Amino acid sequence: MGNALAREDFEWVYTDQPHADRRKEILAKYPEIKALMKPDHNLLWIVTCMVITQFIAFYLVKDLDWKWLMFWTYVFGSCISHSMTLAIHEISHNAAFGNCKPMWNRCFGIFANLPLGLPYSISFKRYHLDHHRYLGGDGIDVDIPTDFEGWFFCTPIRKLAWIILQPLFYTIRPLCINPKPISRLEVINLLVQLAFNALVYHFLGVKSVVYMLVGSILGLGLHPISGHFIAEHYMFLKGHETYSYYGPLNYLTFNVGYHNEHHDFPSVPGKNLPLVRKIAAEYYDPLPQYTSWVKVLYDFIMDDTLSPYSRVKRTLTGDIKLE
Repeated sequence: MGNALAREDFEWVYTDQPHADRRKEILAKYPEIKALMKPDHNLLWIVTCMVITQFIAFYLVKDLDWKWLMFWTYVFGSCISHSMTLAIHEISHNAAFGNCKPMWNRCFGIFANLPLGLPYSISFKRYHLDHHRYLGGDGIDVDIPTDFEGWFFCTPIRKLAWIILQPLFYTIRPLCINPKPISRLEVINLLVQLAFNALVYHFLGVKSVVYMLVGSILGLGLHPISGHFIAEHYMFLKGHETYSYYGPLNYLTFNVGYHNEHHDFPSVPGKNLPLVRKIAAEYYDPLPQYTSWVKVLYDFIMDDTLSPYSRVKRTLTGDIKLE
């Protein structure tokens, strides 16, 4: 898949995102989907077990040789860390406790954040909601790369470097595109995380801290699970801005691969997204889809017509209410 020529700009469109209209149409035909818009309380136990698993791993790696430390950091720690970021994604949609208990969800997100080592949860929610409301919105949706990224990372080697450095770009991009004042909850997230990191260092030593921080960075960079960053919205086929993935890695990522379904129904937790697809199969089965995130990464790197510019972007008009 790919476009005919190498891109020199984003794909600018002057239409609204397709998800709102499709959501209305599907709900009119299948109102039973509304019953799927409920909290997934299993998240409480799954996330708690994942956090405890990483706590145990912090202890087990504290005396490893450095070569084995880095091996297990990439093979195991990075998988858990990336999976935890997608648990936080679920929590950002209030999937753990429901919309009626937003602060419970925020606190649980800070708890889920602990084994990542980097304060992430609160800031992610603030920007991720903009991504849903204003998909591809110029100057608002920070999931869209900057012009520099599109211009510079245009060869296979540079695109490989760009994928490796994804954690860096996702950190600095909001400051360049849509900076927001720091909130009280973000300060709390930061202070709690710093205190936890200090405790890990004090009781377990530097290797446990390296396992924690490097695992998070590697897991979000050149890693099979990171294929979802590219698969979700990069335009492999002209005219399509959101793609779903139906492969086995959904079991580790809270079904984030069901991405058309997720954008159509962000209030449906990941556990129920396969049911959305099953109920409204005639809407989703004809859409472009993937079965391998690794192949997505390979194709993106090797196809000269694909780059960070391969995104749909739109100028938003009218009154836009932001935080």
